[in-house]
Formats: sequence, C-alpha cells, structure tokens
Amino acid sequence: MSKLQGKTAIITGGASGIGKGMAMAFVKEGAKVAIIDLNAEAGNQTVKELQEYQPESIFIQANLAEHDKIVDVVNQVIEKFGKLDILVNNAHASKMASIAETTQKEFDLSFNTGFYPTFYFMQAALPYLKESQGNIINFASGAGINGDVNQVSYVAAKEAIRGITRVAANEFGPFGINVNIISPIAKSPGMLQWAEENPEYYQGMLSKIPLRRLGEIESDIGRVAVFLASEDSAYITGQTIMVDGGSIKLR
Repeated sequence: MSKLQGKTAIITGGASGIGKGMAMAFVKEGAKVAIIDLNAEAGNQTVKELQEYQPESIFIQANLAEHDKIVDVVNQVIEKFGKLDILVNNAHASKMASIAETTQKEFDLSFNTGFYPTFYFMQAALPYLKESQGNIINFASGAGINGDVNQVSYVAAKEAIRGITRVAANEFGPFGINVNIISPIAKSPGMLQWAEENPEYYQGMLSKIPLRRLGEIESDIGRVAVFLASEDSAYITGQTIMVDGGSIKLR
C-alpha cells in the first residue's frame, strides 16, 4: 500500500495510544514519520517499530508545553526530510474536575498541552505546507461536542481547537492546504485506564455506541487519518470527522 508514498508527517503524542496507531498506519502507507513526544522510553520503542516499515522515521523528544521550542521541532523535521506534507496535532493532557472544582491550573494544563501546541505547530508548519499543498489533522472530542461533566478544561481546549481549525480551513484553503478534525473514541491506554477507574460510566458510554465497541487505534483511527492525509480527501476541509462508532451524529 502506498497512499502516502513520498510524504513526510509530524505526529504529536506519537509515542503511544492514538498517535502511535496513526504513525503505524502512516508508515505502512509509505510515509516518513516524525513522532513528537515527551516520553523518551515510549518514543524510542515506538520509533524502532516504525523503522521496521520506514527506516527513515524519527523520534524527537519535546515538551510541547514549552511553546517556544515548537519552531525548533519543525525545523528539525525539515532538516531531516527537506519538506513537510502532513501535520497531525494529537497530543493533549488534561485533568478531570467539575466546574466548581476547576482552577487555573487545570485550564493551563489543557490549553498548554493541547490548544497552544496545535496553534503554534500550524503556524510554524504553514510555510512548508504551502510548498507541499499538504494536510493538517487536528483532534477534537465527543466530550466537547456533548459537554461532558467534569471535563470543563478539556472541553474548552478541544472546542477551541475546533474553532481555530475552521479558521485555518478558510485561511489555508487558497494555498491548497486541507485542515480537518478527527473526533475519536478509541481503545487507547488512557481510555482503558479511565474505563477501569470508572466502570459504570464506561459501560454506559459503550452502550450508547451503535457499533458497541471502542475503535482500534491503528485500523480504525489510523486508517481515517491516512484518508485525511491522502489525495483521497482532496475536496474535504474544515470538517469534524466523527470516528466514534456512531456515538455522535453531527448535523
């Protein structure tokens, strides 16, 4: 398979979970991938797995909360590969709390690891994506669309990401750049840990998924990311793609 042959990609949070699933799907389609992650142990392990399919794939350790380092990360990728075709803004950390209990600390964590890196990566990558007429894939959440309880800081950042994605689709479209969003439900380590800690809430969520299962990080989420990164999605931009087994049906 070679839908992404000759293309280069940045995937933030690519060492594990959904990010790793997308990275594996990308390299199997011929892409050269740079995974960006804070976790060095997981990053080094994942890049070894990626290199079995695409030897030129790399891992860059970075703390995305240090926003001034994001330009350096993009520059490292350009120095390695000479171009950039695909930017995937997947990384995000947050802490659950009710509105009554949420403080500036929770908002800072969510925005500094999710919203701001998404914005600054788009900004830093723009000159190179103009050259390649590339693709940007950002990440939202059903929690934001539904307004899930105890998720206010996460929801705020995710919906802000949806907002700037629509702006980017309008501003970048004339340059031939597609900008879309995936909103997933997936069998990631974080989701499985959450399910273990909140079994009743998890079972309730699962019962509302028409397909009655969590998405697989590579075959379900990763394959949709491949579609959005490929020529197959050339006439799609500014959209939120619900990869959630039918849980939310946008109108």
